[in-house]
Amino acid sequence: MKHKGIWLLTDAGRKAMTDYPDPEVFYRQAVKLYQAWSATKQGQTEVQADTPEAVETTATQPGGPPGTGKSADVTFEAAEEQAWGEIEQYLRSMPPYDFQDLVADLLKSMGYHVLWVAPPGKDGGLDIIASSDPLGTKPPHIKVQVKRTSARADTDTVKSFVAVLDGEDVGIFVAAGGFTKDADEFARHQAKRHVTLIDLDRLFDLWVEFYPRLSDSARRRLPLTPIYFLTSKE
Repeated sequence: MKHKGIWLLTDAGRKAMTDYPDPEVFYRQAVKLYQAWSATKQGQTEVQADTPEAVETTATQPGGPPGTGKSADVTFEAAEEQAWGEIEQYLRSMPPYDFQDLVADLLKSMGYHVLWVAPPGKDGGLDIIASSDPLGTKPPHIKVQVKRTSARADTDTVKSFVAVLDGEDVGIFVAAGGFTKDADEFARHQAKRHVTLIDLDRLFDLWVEFYPRLSDSARRRLPLTPIYFLTSKE
């Protein structure tokens, strides 16, 4: 599976590695499945022979007939990969307090009222406090911790954050480096505290979704320009 130009191993892929431990058998099965998918996508009824030569021809075939959008798909994937790489690097290199302000601006664009943003210095485990109520008199309070570090937040880090949540508080933990698998499972299995974990990928998706609602000053923190590509007809 490809996401933002990056290939990711899916559960089906992991199962295939277990089902076909022999590299040659795995390769031939992959060729067969790829050709079946390609034939279906192009409206064909026959699948080419599952030979290395056949898949080489398919994989290296440049462009495609006018109207297929094959060249456009390749161009879009390359552009998407390059764009995400630049955006990811930009966010990871952003000064920590600028990154914190970016998260606060995003919350405002989502309709929340930001009541407090931590100034430089010790923050007691909280960076932002927000509410759906402009005066902050009604529960729940939304308490946010923001980490711009590249290291993944582990279970102990998430536990420390959960400890500062009271009563009906809702916790949001934003970590540029993402979270370990154990930390993610810990957050999802909280019975008394509602905690949402947001990695860099999810943060960017939210930024794009609510970009039209951002203020001009907020947009300057991470300015984006949409570009349109012709894609294949499916």
